[in-house]
Amino acid sequence: MLRSMYAGISGMKNFQTKLDVIGNNIANVNTSGFKKGRVTFQDMMSQSLSGAEGPVVQGGNTIRGGINPSQVGLGSQLGSVDNIHTTGNLQTTNRPLDLALEGDGMFVLGEGTGDPVTFDNTQLSFTRAGNFYLDDDGYIVNPDGKYLLGDADTDGDGAIDGQLGKIQIPESAESFSIQGTGTVTYVDENGDTMNAGQIRLAKFSNPGGLQKTGANTYQLTNNSGVFTDGDENFNNIDDLVIPQQDGSASVVAGALEMSNVDLSEEFTEMITAQRGFQANTRIITTSDEILQELVNLKR
Repeated sequence: MLRSMYAGISGMKNFQTKLDVIGNNIANVNTSGFKKGRVTFQDMMSQSLSGAEGPVVQGGNTIRGGINPSQVGLGSQLGSVDNIHTTGNLQTTNRPLDLALEGDGMFVLGEGTGDPVTFDNTQLSFTRAGNFYLDDDGYIVNPDGKYLLGDADTDGDGAIDGQLGKIQIPESAESFSIQGTGTVTYVDENGDTMNAGQIRLAKFSNPGGLQKTGANTYQLTNNSGVFTDGDENFNNIDDLVIPQQDGSASVVAGALEMSNVDLSEEFTEMITAQRGFQANTRIITTSDEILQELVNLKR
């Protein structure tokens, strides 16, 4: 069969994947903290018809020049599907538990029992979506009930303890606020200002290596880079950074980070993907017509 037919099939498959990624980007255009995807292609292996030859030299003189190799490509293949971690625009909501990050870093979420809570890497997840809520016990949680972690007041004395824990605002609090440094304070029934905790952030040397796990969350992989202390594993709160320190993000209360999807860019990419898919179908159609002519030679 013709090589061009199989090359066209490979191109159709790849452009279909590109359309899938574009469709997911557009579907999440209004998803808080969403990071868009991007598809790259690579050429597939090439079949060599003839190899390269160097110049022919006789008697110290070059009597014939060199010859380049002759190769026929066999189509394209998927190179990568990248997550682009650029910062999205901030949308003001004026809701005190809507938090946006302006800069590098991610909120740390966890599931577990006890306070302080002991986690391993499989129990941690990370997000840029800052729409948080209070549960029945006053803990700050995400929409799936995962706890927002930080340097918490684990013994309820109104002071942070230097231990990783769940940040809790007591039921008796008159009001609360969250500062740019991640410090969560509240006013108790006596009018005194108390510390409920300080939000900590995780920074990665390669955030593109994080794996999406749905619900706006990511998990560690072997290629996501290390925590800020240089250790490959999460051990304690010292592995996390304080907002506005060490080049980390600032916490903006009363705002949400929107997705970084640019609709005009996505529609442009959709058109190019559609035309690329269409062109590859034409290759298959043309190859089929040539095969039909060959079959008809027997008549």
